[in-house]
Amino acid sequence: MVPPQELHFTSMQNLSLLSIYLFSVFILYSIAKRKSFSKSREKLIPSPPKLPFIGNLHQMSSLYHQSLYSLSLKYGPLMLLHFGEVPWLIVSSSDMARAVMRTHGLTFASRPSAAVSEILRFGDIAFEPYNEDWRMLRKIFTIHLMSAKKLISYEKIREEEVGNLIEKIRNHASLSSGNPIELRKVLFSFMIDLICRVVSGKFIIEKGRYAIMREVVEENFRLVGRFSIGDVFPSFSWLEGIIGLSRKASRNKKRWDLFFEEVIQAHAEGNKGGDNFVDILLSLKNDSSLNPDLSMNQIKGLMLDAFAAGIDTTYVTIDWAMCELIKNPVIMKKLREEVRGIVKHGDMVTTENLNKFGYLKAVIKETLRLHPPIPLLLPRESMEECKINGFTVPKGTKVLINAWAIGREEKSWEAPEVFMPERFLGSQLDYKGNYFQFIPFGAGRRICPGIVFATATAELALANMVHLFDWELAIGMTREEFNMSESPGFSVHRKDELELLVKNVHPSY
Repeated sequence: MVPPQELHFTSMQNLSLLSIYLFSVFILYSIAKRKSFSKSREKLIPSPPKLPFIGNLHQMSSLYHQSLYSLSLKYGPLMLLHFGEVPWLIVSSSDMARAVMRTHGLTFASRPSAAVSEILRFGDIAFEPYNEDWRMLRKIFTIHLMSAKKLISYEKIREEEVGNLIEKIRNHASLSSGNPIELRKVLFSFMIDLICRVVSGKFIIEKGRYAIMREVVEENFRLVGRFSIGDVFPSFSWLEGIIGLSRKASRNKKRWDLFFEEVIQAHAEGNKGGDNFVDILLSLKNDSSLNPDLSMNQIKGLMLDAFAAGIDTTYVTIDWAMCELIKNPVIMKKLREEVRGIVKHGDMVTTENLNKFGYLKAVIKETLRLHPPIPLLLPRESMEECKINGFTVPKGTKVLINAWAIGREEKSWEAPEVFMPERFLGSQLDYKGNYFQFIPFGAGRRICPGIVFATATAELALANMVHLFDWELAIGMTREEFNMSESPGFSVHRKDELELLVKNVHPSY
């Protein structure tokens, strides 16, 4: 039998333990409540109403950049949208772009994983996450492939290929009098020839690999511009094997791989220290100063960067510039007068002439403002939590920056929908990442490293086309009917083919 005093002591002990337990529960509840209340007081990123399962996908047209721009006018320059199950932060103003790409530049320096790009890439600059490998590849690209010295060495190749472009146009004009030229196809061929020579000398062209190049480049852009099932609905990613987008990407990756193997093998066997990309990259493969070492896979990735990024984005810029000039004959006349006032009648415009053309550069800038070749810059992902404009952005947030919308921001641009090159005359605005109202090539750590090469190519081609030919719309089409609608895709083209008549070819050429 338990003595009464021990029974009393045990009861008191149990009561004390119960009190401590209840007090602890109360403290933990209070802390949780306070955190919950604190979170409830945090500013929530504006977000359009979403539907179950599909999120905001029902509010998207095939031209994502235009849909996102329309939504930003209602919900603000920083929006949270759900593409299926996945949340995305949408940036649509220069201020918010500055916050992402400069203020928190390191936080948003990485790329999110996406099914198609993961399959297609080898080890490249475009889609590689922010890490030591990416920093090494970026350094190689900027120092060894796109340095000021290397850019000068490409001038002769660029001028020769622009000469070939002009010759094709001249031949068409003389042999097909009255028949329009499909300018986009001619420009695409011009850029393939140019990039092939920069990357591998004349090997690709001489070996007749042009058709393969065209097919794999076009397929690459079709694939990269599409979401896979797993990107939008991760819980249904198993369906990807049935639908087949991954299979298409794998097939194109294999074609790239076989193509690159052939090119690399040929250069490795006959490498004599050439100046093209492949020879330079092979010479760096065993460079002890590189850390980490450059792998064969990364060599292929840098080649892919040059082909996939260099070809499409440049020729589409030239194409849009010609569209705007045809639609605006006063601007066309002003540009032609500038070029013909500096370069002798019938002579080719050379790289040396380019710095004399203020209006030409303004036309290219205005084209890039209204028609950025990649309107939604390559996506980013936050590597840690941060605050933007008072909003908390969690670690791992996927981000899209709408360069197309930023180029139409009313606080930055007078009459933003009007093609008006004069706005850039006497202005310090450039596209090199210093002015966030004008970011067709991005900004910060992930800015496009090929800006100078791309813009110099566009300027040289456009200057010669305007200087050596007069252009008219195909018979039966008026400027009022000229449609500037866009076609969907990773890089955005004009929906209709640009068919023009070539008039008054300079006979002295």
